[in-house]
Amino acid sequence: MKVWLHLHYKVPRNPTSRRVYVWRKLKKRLGAILLHDSVWILPKNPWTLEQFEWLVMEIKEMEGEASLWEASLLLGQKDENLIQQFIAQVNEEYQEILNDLYVEKGDLVSLSKRYQRVKMIDYFDSPEGIKVQEAIKKARRN
Repeated sequence: MKVWLHLHYKVPRNPTSRRVYVWRKLKKRLGAILLHDSVWILPKNPWTLEQFEWLVMEIKEMEGEASLWEASLLLGQKDENLIQQFIAQVNEEYQEILNDLYVEKGDLVSLSKRYQRVKMIDYFDSPEGIKVQEAIKKARRN
């Protein structure tokens, strides 16, 4: 049984830049999944716990409210369903990197940085990540 972190928050409507900041951090930087309304979920590990703790403090500094919960699924949705959502999310980004590598002969430095960013939020080691890593290595050799 996996342990999950749930972040529930509320940020004042104005200025909207604060809400956008929190959303971008959750979605893009941390790869969190929106479970329901403003409840975001990540698998628990030392890094995700620290990131959510920092975000709770940031939200409170924005005069918002935030709660961090630790939970395990008992009934209803299965861990595997959540895991597949996380994998699907990173697979989309990995596919974009591969497309840029093959179609546009993209900048390898830029693509490598994008790969590293996605790898950080690949919590369940998607096989697509290995494909991207190998493709970048092959492109460097050519």
